[in-house]
Amino acid sequence: MTDLSPELRSRAQAIRLMAFDVDGVLTDGKLYLNDAGEEMKAFNTLDGHGLKMLQASGVAVAIITGRRSRTVELRATNLGIPHVFQGVEDKRSCFLALLAELQLSPAQAGFMGDDVVDLPPMRSSGLAVSVPAAPAVVQQHAHWVTQRAGGEGAARELCELIMAAQGTLDAQLARYLD
Repeated sequence: MTDLSPELRSRAQAIRLMAFDVDGVLTDGKLYLNDAGEEMKAFNTLDGHGLKMLQASGVAVAIITGRRSRTVELRATNLGIPHVFQGVEDKRSCFLALLAELQLSPAQAGFMGDDVVDLPPMRSSGLAVSVPAAPAVVQQHAHWVTQRAGGEGAARELCELIMAAQGTLDAQLARYLD
């Protein structure tokens, strides 16, 4: 993570809250429905541990998604994510309301999304991040696009970028290297 541009490093250093979309970011974007109509999602454990390390390093984590899913509730609880907003039609308003609640400026918050519905909060954040499968218009408005795909370690990649920029990654990894 030493190859960060000065602008990207500066943006990542300022982050105190990182918000994530779910489908296409924390999952592969596919919706699995069983015969009973129940929705299932697959989450990546690398992403999950990255989110836990990011929180342990002092950065708050939020989920803001347009869909509603019990699976998202369970995953957020499992990861200790306190700020979970589902069924959100206006993600920008939700994002800005959370910033106000946490007394943070837009420059202190990031948003990771993968589709045009994520552009309003991405454009209102200090660190807009997307994934390689996102439409071109979304990537054009991102400050950074991950190498890994959504649901395949993209969120972990971002978490490590933020921690590296803030100088907290080594401390988080030291627990496993000592």
